[in-house]
Amino acid sequence: MRKVWVVSGVGFGLALSFVALLVVGTYMTAGGMAGGAGKGAVGLAKGAVPAAYQSLVQKWGTLCPAINPALLAAQLYQESGWDPTAESPADARGIAQFIPGTWAAHGVDGDKDGDRNIWDPADAIPSAASYDCKLAGYVKDAPGDPTHNMLAAYNAGAYAVIKYGGVPPYRETQNYVKTITDLSDSFARPVGRVDPSKQAAAAISFAQDHLGEPYLWGGDGTPEDGGRFDCSGLTKAAYNTVGVELPRVANDQYNAGPHPKREELLPGDLVFFSDDLSNSRAIRHVGIYVGGGYMIDAPRTGAVIRFTAIDTPDYFGATRVTEDGAKALAMR
Repeated sequence: MRKVWVVSGVGFGLALSFVALLVVGTYMTAGGMAGGAGKGAVGLAKGAVPAAYQSLVQKWGTLCPAINPALLAAQLYQESGWDPTAESPADARGIAQFIPGTWAAHGVDGDKDGDRNIWDPADAIPSAASYDCKLAGYVKDAPGDPTHNMLAAYNAGAYAVIKYGGVPPYRETQNYVKTITDLSDSFARPVGRVDPSKQAAAAISFAQDHLGEPYLWGGDGTPEDGGRFDCSGLTKAAYNTVGVELPRVANDQYNAGPHPKREELLPGDLVFFSDDLSNSRAIRHVGIYVGGGYMIDAPRTGAVIRFTAIDTPDYFGATRVTEDGAKALAMR
């Protein structure tokens, strides 16, 4: 259990000053850390894909140049949220949300067990990659980005992409292409440094204003909640003050942007904790990093919003929240 810092009176004021110093100091030492966000990287971020599917996504995400593992992961997450039993009102089925007609034409026996099972991720994930690559082949002569054209063909059909010479002017299709490409950043292992968040300082300020307030499980800070928060309620509210709408639960918030390494953390990054360090879906706690190895978080029932260290055995990783990443999650 992490050490709780209960602050009041003079101690509370000193803690606020310390937070401010950490924020300023961390930004100063970060200096020129801005860089690429890992676009084009084919490696998967730590635990971004559930452990049961990680090897499948990594393997089949390299099937053709139009896809990569992070893009394939983004598609699967957007389609089903990793639920192999998902079924939509349109009769799309399984983790990859194939409709039966499309499955009959494009489903593959990914695990070589003699059948093609639409509900089995060992068949459905390879089938999703194979279908993507077939679509990429259909539209390979269309102008524009081959991956964008492939995604557009997945949503609107290859004929529409060929007819319009690229992503067609359909709002749904354009949103789909942007959603998947933005979301793929949250599944990719960055190859360079991750850009600092522009909204970080305001999010930290919000969390700082609530230091010492009692925790409430499920709390969103509403009048009905007495202004109290739980861990993900606090982080969601903090970023909502700067116009970034995060998902409600911590393991979905992990996908709201790219993932800086521990040594690259900057104030405003979300930091996550889990008892299973291989699976982001098992994340159970989140806080807002403030610099110097510390965060502000709402820990548990009976405790208060506090200022505490992040370097504990259950530290999972971090996310640098981006507006596009959060919007992509909202499109699920």
